[in-house]
Amino acid sequence: MDSNAKHTILIVDDDKFLLAMYQTKFGKAGWTVEASLNATEALQKLRDGLQPSAIMFDIIMPGVDGVEFLSLLKKEKLAPRAALIALTNQGKEDGSIEKVKVLGVDGYIVKAALIPSEVVEMVQRIVDGRKK
Repeated sequence: MDSNAKHTILIVDDDKFLLAMYQTKFGKAGWTVEASLNATEALQKLRDGLQPSAIMFDIIMPGVDGVEFLSLLKKEKLAPRAALIALTNQGKEDGSIEKVKVLGVDGYIVKAALIPSEVVEMVQRIVDGRKK
């Protein structure tokens, strides 16, 4: 997968198992992977100069949640060229997907609906679509 060779993804999820699984899947697909167990750590990496091609973040996290994380990304103009993808286990009924859509995500993924390889493919499509 040469098209991924220059892509870096920042994955933010408080679930250690899912974070490790996505790190492995994206790594095997040729991505450089940065991972954070919370939004505060991810924000610091971005403030320190990390410029990923994509940021995939959980909406429901302790402390700074995904909606607040996205708000801070926009407010501080961090990683302005990154595709922003929200991860959730929530359906549309709780309103969180609408909140991140309003804040300008490029996509959202319902974790239970896709297997990890499909998540990688979906993120790749979103990143490729932003280049056009």
